[in-house]
Amino acid sequence: MTSTDFLIIGAGIVGLSIARELKIRNARASILILEKEEQPGKHSSGRNSGVLHSGIYYPPETLKAKVCRQGAIEMADYHVRNNLPLDRRGKILVATRPEDAPQVEMLSQRARLNGVEAEIIDAHELKKMEPAVRSASDQALFVPSTAVGSPKEVLQTLIKEILSAGITLRCGVSIDQVIPKRAKLIINDGETIEYGHCINASGLHADKVAHLFNVGEHYTLLPFKGIYWKLSQKAPFSVDRLIYPVPDLRVPFLGIHTTTTTNGVTYLGPTAVPAFGRENYYGFDDVKPREFANIIRLLIRQFVSGQDGFRRLAWQEGRRYYKPWFVEAARKILPKLKSKDLLPTMKVGIRAQMLDLKSDALINDFLVESGPRSTHILNAISPAWTSAFPFARYVCNHYIEKG
Repeated sequence: MTSTDFLIIGAGIVGLSIARELKIRNARASILILEKEEQPGKHSSGRNSGVLHSGIYYPPETLKAKVCRQGAIEMADYHVRNNLPLDRRGKILVATRPEDAPQVEMLSQRARLNGVEAEIIDAHELKKMEPAVRSASDQALFVPSTAVGSPKEVLQTLIKEILSAGITLRCGVSIDQVIPKRAKLIINDGETIEYGHCINASGLHADKVAHLFNVGEHYTLLPFKGIYWKLSQKAPFSVDRLIYPVPDLRVPFLGIHTTTTTNGVTYLGPTAVPAFGRENYYGFDDVKPREFANIIRLLIRQFVSGQDGFRRLAWQEGRRYYKPWFVEAARKILPKLKSKDLLPTMKVGIRAQMLDLKSDALINDFLVESGPRSTHILNAISPAWTSAFPFARYVCNHYIEKG
């Protein structure tokens, strides 16, 4: 039997950041992290785009807005202090339809409310900054603070930091049984682990783990797959900054945009097509009959309810699984783009999108719930990587230390 003060399930960026924060606050506390994969970062954290989001999308009262801007500052500082690659490229948001023009001004106002520097530029300035980019209106929004970092190198550095602080990380471990009333669980090799407080940061499996604690039972994961294409080096143009469409704020996805990584590769994506398994990255990988049937049932239910613009989303995103329609969407920001300019890539991610079965609503903000001597991060979607450090403090302040 093993006993620990704090037990963390999941060694993604959220779990690691919470472990780091707990050790800062409780130097003598024992902290054990369990990770089901053979190494951390196999899923959302390691597949992250690396964009340090500015926080202009989120209403000021949301938790995302409260932690994103500060998170971007701290994540950038973490890169600098640890000599990790960081490109301060800036982001430009453009209207893809004339009727989207008011969104540029609205996002500019939201940026001011959230304390983010942003500047409305005209078509002439846009042409000077990014000749290959167009806006369907006379204006675009430039956010100079947006940067791109290196998620995998952050994870590697963070793991070294927490191990040197005396935190234990065990990989290849899954949960077989939880006994919440006795604050213990049994793992796949039969070992029993007792804990003072358990933190569920298991990402794509957070709902399933929470249900073992009898927490969040009306929430379930509805996974969406983000597929990317790579801009060919032979394309007749390039982009230096990150180019995003003005988002449709009725749906929780940002649309096809560009991301130029720290090694200079420009990706276009992601899509938001349904995934047929929690780890269904390619083809029919990780498609389990029962889970597949449940996802189909949930998709039909969402289509019928029509919440969150789901019918429009299904029509818009479902087509983008196929390259011609993907290119069509990408041309709205890069009109010179041709199909031959996009090359296939293995870059793909799964969005751990939580669905509230009571309201049929997709959860658009971070979601944390308490259980018996436990805390459950149920919805840690973008910008969780950007916000990881202040979000960890928030979870400690409002949940773990009050539990």
